Amino acid sequence: MTALQIGICGCIFLVVMLVSSIPVGLVMAAVGAIGFACIVSPQAALSMISADVFDIFSSYSLTVIPLFVLMGQIGFHSGISRRLFNAAYKWLGHLPGGLAMSTVGACTVFGAICGSGPATAATMAMVALPEMKRYNYSMELATGSVAAGGSLGMLIPPSVVFIVYAILTEQSIGKLFIAGIVPGIMIAAMFCLQIYIQCKLKPSMGPVGEKTSFKEKLISLKGVIETILLFVFVMGGMFAGFFTPTEAAAMGALGILIIAAVRKNITIKILIRSLFETIRTSCMVMVIIAGAVIFGRFLAVSRVPFELASSLSTMPLPPWVIIAFIIIFYLIAGCFVDALALVLLTVPIFYPVVIGLGYDPIWFGVIIVVVTQMGVISPPVGINVYVVSGIERDIPLQTIFKGSMPFLYTLIIASIILVMFPSISVFLPNMLK
Repeated sequence: MTALQIGICGCIFLVVMLVSSIPVGLVMAAVGAIGFACIVSPQAALSMISADVFDIFSSYSLTVIPLFVLMGQIGFHSGISRRLFNAAYKWLGHLPGGLAMSTVGACTVFGAICGSGPATAATMAMVALPEMKRYNYSMELATGSVAAGGSLGMLIPPSVVFIVYAILTEQSIGKLFIAGIVPGIMIAAMFCLQIYIQCKLKPSMGPVGEKTSFKEKLISLKGVIETILLFVFVMGGMFAGFFTPTEAAAMGALGILIIAAVRKNITIKILIRSLFETIRTSCMVMVIIAGAVIFGRFLAVSRVPFELASSLSTMPLPPWVIIAFIIIFYLIAGCFVDALALVLLTVPIFYPVVIGLGYDPIWFGVIIVVVTQMGVISPPVGINVYVVSGIERDIPLQTIFKGSMPFLYTLIIASIILVMFPSISVFLPNMLK
């Protein structure tokens, strides 16, 4: 067999193994190592594995991941999420579907300190679902808004997916972070508009809540302002050049710890739990990254990405058609493969194609995150849906998936808008040049 044929067989075998629910990182590492050994030699494969695993777990640039995860964990366990939700409810609760809109708003702000879609969904499920039950909301709308709102944590900086994409493509983490701000706000607004239209057409889905005075609205911002200030401090310091991304993550973790301590929302037990969850999540991400790097070495020697890039680049099709095919692929693959694993698997393949077509790599990073957002609420994998189901076990899984479908359609419309108007994603990063 030629190297290319071995590469194609390896990709097919990888997909089969992933469907069988074996841990993603281990599957990628095993397939990559065996494939590399077949093309080069077993001795070279062993040397490659040891070198890559050591490089990943000793990488300074990757320390940004556990630091931002720690920032989100402390924010989660110290009660910041409840204050964000209460503030959003004061401003939006009087509208049709106001509680669901408040959930989306709180997810947007919480995403600014979390960086993880499933973590954002889990946090808001515990805070928002009991309130929506109390106000007799449709459980389809309630759970769908939590699952979809949680996906905003993948796009609003700091985002773990953006960090991984930046490392894979050697792009600026800071520019990717700032590129996600406007699309994230746009999608949050589109979610809220969709909820409003749903509840206008069928008022029983999201009954109107209590009205609050302007004074009460202003007072509620006390629970939000510290989070916004921390976000501005961390991101602003990074964009201004005061911090590297890793230093910004460290400052964010320290800042959230100080806020929790001043508000007396942190205890030794909460801190230990936050550290434990950070270690568990970070190790999971690092293992997946290490597996993806090993698999990437195998793809490189098999020349699969280069042949695919060459074939797609020379096809007699307009560039936007090829981009459409790539987006459709991500939409379908996201239904079966975890978002982070999908990015790690496919970016080395599609990135050369996109760059060869003349597209902006920062814009493509935003598109990747938006499309993988769809995967976290799509059946059958839909990790955010399973997170919400795990917290509210009395709600059938199919109810949550059904409630997520309107948000999936909204994300598809958003991705089309971002493809048609790429300046939405890149005008802020371009201002940093």
